[in-house]
Amino acid sequence: MTSKFFAATASGLAALTMASGAFAQTAPPTAAPTVTHGAPIAGVCVFSSQGAVGASLVGKSVDARLKVIISQVNAELTAERTSLDTDAKALDGKKGTLEQSALEQQAAALQVRANAWQRKGQQRQREVEATEQKQIARVYQELEPAIRQAYQAKTCSILIERESVLVVNPAMDITGAVVTATDARIKTLTFDRERLDQAAPGAQALQPTKK
Repeated sequence: MTSKFFAATASGLAALTMASGAFAQTAPPTAAPTVTHGAPIAGVCVFSSQGAVGASLVGKSVDARLKVIISQVNAELTAERTSLDTDAKALDGKKGTLEQSALEQQAAALQVRANAWQRKGQQRQREVEATEQKQIARVYQELEPAIRQAYQAKTCSILIERESVLVVNPAMDITGAVVTATDARIKTLTFDRERLDQAAPGAQALQPTKK
């Protein structure tokens, strides 16, 4: 029984830990094809929001901080997984010396801990995702003034998302100007992991009763 428990626990913990390391990863940029462009279209501009986030100093600082947070989460979960794995192996080695009732009792207690670990892992994943979403939104907010500035400086009449077109004349792209202006104004953001802890037990009972 404990051998099966150990195998299931180890595989489950490893899967969750590996999954948590996949946050904040972006696809590598695709090289633009070499083409001969026609004349720029007056008043039509393009802008890459993803490119600006990735190239700006503030975007890079957020990415670096997210990687630190992910590393901290992985360290926390891995330490608890190691403890569970060690205790599961120790219990498995007691099969020949413990009475069946004692073995089942200790295995049940270990299962409770494993279930709690899995819930924590899922919560940490949600927290990292919430942190990433919030901070990327902050980066976009920091880009907005520079976008308006570059739009007006280029006398644009319409702004098109760069990712929505296949090829565009670079003379119509204001992404670089946005990044330069943003870098001159802000270079980093300070933040910690979002906390999504559940309300403390009994908190509901403290709420006033409606009459």
